[in-house]
Amino acid sequence: MFTDCTWLNEPANHTIDGDALRVTTDTATDFWRITSYGFIRDSGHFLGRAVEGDFTAQIHVQGDFRELYDQAGLMVRIDEGQWIKAGVEFSDGALMLSTVLTDGRSDWATGAAPPLPDGFWLRVTVTGGAIRVQYSADGKVWPLLRLAPFPVAARYLVGPMCCTPERAGLDVTFTAFSVGPALARDLHDLS
Repeated sequence: MFTDCTWLNEPANHTIDGDALRVTTDTATDFWRITSYGFIRDSGHFLGRAVEGDFTAQIHVQGDFRELYDQAGLMVRIDEGQWIKAGVEFSDGALMLSTVLTDGRSDWATGAAPPLPDGFWLRVTVTGGAIRVQYSADGKVWPLLRLAPFPVAARYLVGPMCCTPERAGLDVTFTAFSVGPALARDLHDLS
């Protein structure tokens, strides 16, 4: 599935082997727009696949998150000013579930991550002007991480994202990336 994708800010070190993408982040990479810090960053690593219309995408992520703002997960992007990144981020000495929704300006929502010794799964569903973000520790139970308005667009890019704003050298492995029709499930259906 990664062969259908295109890099935004291709990392110096990455490999694709079957369904596994391995990335080592470059120095000072990030996605952020304005809020609180006043700067714009669009230097994070993102491997996006073009999608038209409603869709669901999911991926498994495993990494060695240990420095402030180390992060990885899924991104859905319309352009540099309209996107969401969701996954985990190392902050205040702990691994946090994290989403950043950007529509001109970024917000940042975090919550404590459960133990994730074997990595984690992410699922995003874009449909009808909304985005639903779910995570899973086991690939079977999918709690809601975020439900938010998301602009309707003729075309989206979706795929794995990773950044290290404070360093280089985060090793991340992405597997089981899939994109398909939007799942039609009740908001409280955890399957």
